[in-house]
Amino acid sequence: MFCFFCSVKPVYGAQHPPLDPRLYHKDKPAFNQSKTKKASSFHEFACSTNDAWDIDDEEDYSLTGVILPNSAALSSSLHSHPAKQHSLPVRPIIPLVARISDQNASGAPPMTVREKSRLDKFRQLLANPNTDLEELRKHSWSGIPREMRPVTWRLLSGYLPANKERRELVLTRKREEYFGFIEQYYHSRADEQYKDTYRQIHIDIPRTNPLIPLFQQPTVQEVFERILFIWAIRHPASGYVQGINDLVTPFFVVFLSEFVSEDVENFEVAALPIDTQRNIEADSFWCMSKLLDGIQDNYTFAQPGIQNKVKALEELVSRIDEDIHNYFKRYEVEYLQFAFRWMNNLLMRELPLRCTIRLWDTYQAEAEGFSHFHLYVCAAFLIEWRKEILSMVDFQGLLMLLQNLPTIHWGNEEVGLLLAEAYRLKYTFADAPSHYKR
Repeated sequence: MFCFFCSVKPVYGAQHPPLDPRLYHKDKPAFNQSKTKKASSFHEFACSTNDAWDIDDEEDYSLTGVILPNSAALSSSLHSHPAKQHSLPVRPIIPLVARISDQNASGAPPMTVREKSRLDKFRQLLANPNTDLEELRKHSWSGIPREMRPVTWRLLSGYLPANKERRELVLTRKREEYFGFIEQYYHSRADEQYKDTYRQIHIDIPRTNPLIPLFQQPTVQEVFERILFIWAIRHPASGYVQGINDLVTPFFVVFLSEFVSEDVENFEVAALPIDTQRNIEADSFWCMSKLLDGIQDNYTFAQPGIQNKVKALEELVSRIDEDIHNYFKRYEVEYLQFAFRWMNNLLMRELPLRCTIRLWDTYQAEAEGFSHFHLYVCAAFLIEWRKEILSMVDFQGLLMLLQNLPTIHWGNEEVGLLLAEAYRLKYTFADAPSHYKR
């Protein structure tokens, strides 16, 4: 195992504490928990932890976006999952952890009167010659209907203009521009200057949502490689950093959903017309780029944006729930040990993908959603587990809980409640500068 801060210089790896319980043995403190040996800097902390994506057969499903329950039977069945054998059956059974649609056992829930009214409102807004973006944000905050999500995300991310007549022209131009980058730069992935970056991307992509067959398809993995490589070489201040690979997936799934009515997890992307595949790829690239423009300091050298956000989370929690904050102090739990990943991956490794997509409806509707508002979502997410946190009686138990929070059954309802609490926290504390200096 290696640390990217310490070895491969062009690729600054995202670090978070590994989940191996052996690392918590008293004779080998994993997180420098002894007061005399605490890491004196973020760099030392990063180098003292394992690579976030260095997985083996004993610890693989912990990195899928949610953590599976500690059941021997479930673990056994998943470890014998066909995906592990690198062969995909025609329609494998998708475990709940990997289901993309927010559905009940009988399939998609029937549309309520309220939902139909919301869908009509979105159709009306999007049909206007000039879409009122403020009105669109207001209605998107509480979730976007599935049918309207692709075009709404393109608009809210700033990729598409509000003027309806100009949209096709802009899409054509931007898609051509992206594939111009591919033609111009992609061949250079073997060059000495970029080979380490490309190598790390190539390693990380199969580990992105490993339980979902969609993301194990060679066609999809090649799309992700191109998107991430082109983004990296066009953003030399950060280059590729582990964690950015996760940020492509919600856009890819949402734009694919325009062409797939159900069972997205198993859909064979290679069956789509080539032009459709290219359009999904280009749109995913541009929308991911827009997102990263707002949080790029999360990924520059030493990742200062994340360090600042983790500190801000600690300060905020100390004000909203002193019991939890003091409990962490008592057991010498550092916020960096669990919250680094929350910031680096925007909670994508703590939640099912279906929940991330719903969360991003709000993030794109909220001013500075992926940066500022995300802090309050993380605080609300932490407080959600208050009872479980305060029931732990040692450092190891706390860390294992915080890195394995049981969100496997979460759907739109739970995300809606989380966002409502984050909104309350934001408007309770946002004007109190002592808790959080932006």
